[in-house]
Amino acid sequence: MKISTHKFYKIIPYYLILILIQTIPAGVYGIIHAEEIIDMKGRKVMVPDVIRSVYSVSPPATCMVYALAPDLIAALNYPPRTEEKKYMSARIQNLPVIGGWFGQGRTPNLETLLQVHPDIVLVWQWKRSATTQKIEQTLTPLGFPIVYIQIDTLRDYSNAFEFLGKLLNREQRSASLVQYAKQTMGALDSLQAKIPDAKRISVYYAEGAGGLCTDCSASIHAELIPLCCGKNVHVCEAKDVFGMEKISAEQIIQYNPQVIITRESSFYNRIYTNPCWKNIRAVQEHRVFQIPRSPFDWFDRPPSFMRLLGARWLMNKLYPDKYPVDMIEETRTFYRLFLNKALDPKAAAEILYL
Repeated sequence: MKISTHKFYKIIPYYLILILIQTIPAGVYGIIHAEEIIDMKGRKVMVPDVIRSVYSVSPPATCMVYALAPDLIAALNYPPRTEEKKYMSARIQNLPVIGGWFGQGRTPNLETLLQVHPDIVLVWQWKRSATTQKIEQTLTPLGFPIVYIQIDTLRDYSNAFEFLGKLLNREQRSASLVQYAKQTMGALDSLQAKIPDAKRISVYYAEGAGGLCTDCSASIHAELIPLCCGKNVHVCEAKDVFGMEKISAEQIIQYNPQVIITRESSFYNRIYTNPCWKNIRAVQEHRVFQIPRSPFDWFDRPPSFMRLLGARWLMNKLYPDKYPVDMIEETRTFYRLFLNKALDPKAAAEILYL
């Protein structure tokens, strides 16, 4: 069988990696002192009894390790944004960027992964069995222990932080993060009990520079809207996990949302002067809110632990009388707890776009 030159050069690095693995003495990539754990997928996995480095295949899981044990992060999924670097140590900023299985068609650099050689690979894949199988088929031959965590919903984060605390020997630190996560869910449940369905505020999640992309009501990317007693005006099932459904200006006019939320600075800065949006109720009533993004987005992309703070922010924006929290102080508390970062009131206000 003939193999084209193009295909040959795509295939050969992977085979070289497998050959390299076969030539390394036992114990270098193998686990010498190990213990068996049950991961959050219910699988039995042998891991080192002391885990010193972790690579996560997608940003939500990397963010969790960043909050819990940043010293254990072995590599990044993408180059840090300027805004993220403000909260990162020099070590984190200079870590190799491996990539991962996230976004559309992205895969990690396996050669760099072998050089980094993490003790475990942490995986979260939201209901995507095909990608999960691909991860296992790629990484299992390389000898890395694969550990699954479950963070499909915001409610899962308390259990996930508790699991990672035990796995990474950070139980004392994880206890405080678990407590905050549970308190957030308690606040959400309390608000749910106060707001009848008929009185819930309609919300449009504007994405893209023109605000003409959004996510379906059933999408993980818009999970905070119903959790915070909002009604996502774009009622549909997500076509895929990536989201960002295109929508017409006419459809938004028909929806006429009471509130618009967006992460896009360029869109937010123009919406009140853009004639295409002037008749939308949210614009007329000045209820367009820019989602904070430091160091990671509080609402989505990636859907990380920052949504625990984002949920409190959105509850306060939608129902300030029912959830009258001081968001400057709440932001300072959260950053100190999850990011080990002390903020003065001015810095917190800037993050909140106040």
